[in-house]
Amino acid sequence: MGFLLAIMAGSVLLMLPWSRVDGGSAPWLTAFFTAVSAVCVTGLVIVDTGTYWSGFGQAVIMALFQLGGFGMMTASTLLGLMVNRSLRLRARLITRVETHTISLGDVTGVAKLVLVVTLSLEAIIAVWLASRLHLTYSLPWHEAAWIGLFHSISAFNNAGFSTHADSLTRYAADFWVLGPVMVAIVIGGIGFPVLQDLRNKIADPRRWSLHSKLTLSVTGVLLATGILGLLLFEWNNPRTLGAMPTAGKLLSATFASVSARTAGFNSIDIGALTHESLALHFFLMFVGGGSASTAGGVKVGTIAILALLVLAEIRGRGDTEAFGRRVSNSAHRQAITVLALGSALITAGTLTILFVTELPTDQVIFEVISAFGTVGLSTGITADLPASAQLTLTALMYAGRVGTITLAVSLAMGEHRTPYRYPEEHPIVG
Repeated sequence: MGFLLAIMAGSVLLMLPWSRVDGGSAPWLTAFFTAVSAVCVTGLVIVDTGTYWSGFGQAVIMALFQLGGFGMMTASTLLGLMVNRSLRLRARLITRVETHTISLGDVTGVAKLVLVVTLSLEAIIAVWLASRLHLTYSLPWHEAAWIGLFHSISAFNNAGFSTHADSLTRYAADFWVLGPVMVAIVIGGIGFPVLQDLRNKIADPRRWSLHSKLTLSVTGVLLATGILGLLLFEWNNPRTLGAMPTAGKLLSATFASVSARTAGFNSIDIGALTHESLALHFFLMFVGGGSASTAGGVKVGTIAILALLVLAEIRGRGDTEAFGRRVSNSAHRQAITVLALGSALITAGTLTILFVTELPTDQVIFEVISAFGTVGLSTGITADLPASAQLTLTALMYAGRVGTITLAVSLAMGEHRTPYRYPEEHPIVG
């Protein structure tokens, strides 16, 4: 309900005449779609952010994806800390669910870390980008400062909104623009519990939680897989990496791999990718980032648990183990449920849009996964979709941002033991 109220308020603000450059009132679907995309930190748009929306409209969008990135519960916790300097037990319990902290005493620390890391990193990246844009690209200070701030907040919150019509393709060869943006994306998408773990135990990796170890290791594997895959599939593609020097290819492939996991920026033309690269993006966008982060997707931890479960089954082991720890059976069930329902939503969304359009299937699948994973990348078909298809995307964005969190919470809180067990049988599998 909190996310829904933010979407409604954002839609009303974006329909005001001073939200548009030309002073007219935005159509309700345009305002609603943009508000959903912003609150759900997705980045899919049906109008160009930089030329359609005024400075006020862009500020509203920026506030919406900042709010969505914080998370409603985490934002409430921060307000409670600033007002009361402490939390009541009920508030701590509620916030523990949102931040996925391990122990009750960690809630205050995580909430403070959210505030400090978010504001500090966004400010540092904004100043860096503004200086780079002014000194290298000769933009006036006020314009450079606004573009730097907008992209800094968008990057940290994995929102993917840009004031440029071509996203970040104009900076494809500029490491000093893409590099800081990648840093913000990775830190924002890794999850606040992991950041807290690193802060408290960075010198002793052996004491990191299993969640942190799985998130960091699988994130590294996914990033490397994305980079190598894109270099392999796009190296000779003249419309993407083919025309770039070797250093530019490495930079753009790295940026694309980082951004594909829910950030939504692009430094190469997504519509010009090969079919193999699109398929690779399907996987990266579906997985997403870390739990309790600004990223979307079914989350790295979910995929890690399922991979460990498959490995244990192949090896004939009764327990799922990693880094000297055993994964609980309830975590297995939750991961399978999240994956199954996420797959079902993507299938339903794809069939719905295919029914009302005649677009190529791979482009529709890309758009649907991008919406569900709150990524924001597009092959360029978003604005051309009929209203019914655009509304389908808004439902997927909302479900991808709120539904998976709610589902995981309900599964965790609804777990209970029955005083009996039925006789066991083993149905045929495979």
